[in-house]
Amino acid sequence: MEEELRCFLDYLREKRNMSQNTLISYERDLRQMLRWLADLGVSDPARVNRTILCSYLLWLEKKGRAATTISRAVASMKAFFAFEEQRSAVRKNPAKDLKSPKILKKAPTVLTESEVTAFLQATRGKSLKKVRDYAMLELLCSTGLRVSEIIELKCSDINFEIGYVKGRGTGENIRVIPFGRPVQAALSAYLSGARDALLKGNNTDLLFVNISGKAMSRQGFWKIIKYYGERAGIRKDITPQVLRNSFAANLLQSGADLQAVQTMLGHSDLSVTHAYVSCMYGGDRTRAESGGKKESRYSADDTKAAQRSGRQ
Repeated sequence: MEEELRCFLDYLREKRNMSQNTLISYERDLRQMLRWLADLGVSDPARVNRTILCSYLLWLEKKGRAATTISRAVASMKAFFAFEEQRSAVRKNPAKDLKSPKILKKAPTVLTESEVTAFLQATRGKSLKKVRDYAMLELLCSTGLRVSEIIELKCSDINFEIGYVKGRGTGENIRVIPFGRPVQAALSAYLSGARDALLKGNNTDLLFVNISGKAMSRQGFWKIIKYYGERAGIRKDITPQVLRNSFAANLLQSGADLQAVQTMLGHSDLSVTHAYVSCMYGGDRTRAESGGKKESRYSADDTKAAQRSGRQ
């Protein structure tokens, strides 16, 4: 079924305009399913039925796969066989009625503001790498950008005069995210010399480059975050998503309204943004929505900018 998988991925890329990370997830999940089917001697999608797919999900469960992993596998199978049904490769989608396991929702992991401050302080230094890392991570912690957005930023995506960065989500979705003086100072220091030195003569529009002057990888970005988390003595498992969560929760505590934070994060559904309310005020959503405030690393100007962003 390699040819069928290739056609499906081409369809997602060209017709659905899905991001590279989403494509990688689909391919990983479906290749695992194809390997399992091959062990059964099944190579024709028309021979796949609901019973076989249920057996596959049971196998994943016995292998100790998390409910979130199995749920994602179900979604991948449903999409793949729906595509096969559409192109008449199968008479009926065998995955259509599959049920995803229940996933217990838990509050997002966040860093306190003192932990964010300690984390950023650990990046401070005069070396080219530290100047870059501080600018990059100050930007992440102050705007909530995704890893993919950070490593794909171009110099032209930064507006110093007004103070904003362009975040590019899935497809053509572009949002304008304001930033304050700390980000502006960190980026200015990086662009005033460190970036040119890191480029080593390479020509690229990318804002952040690795020590070889080339595009940064997601894996490299993760390693940087893990390194500084350990340097700061933070015991929590720090990931790019945790820093994004922390930005959202801390900004809400600074007085920004939920719709402002929703816009800045690029959430299509406000209920996703609501999850961060459980990280603050003991889960008191009313207090968060009414703009309850506390002392914060985010200035009043930053918070107002966030609220303006939510009304654009």
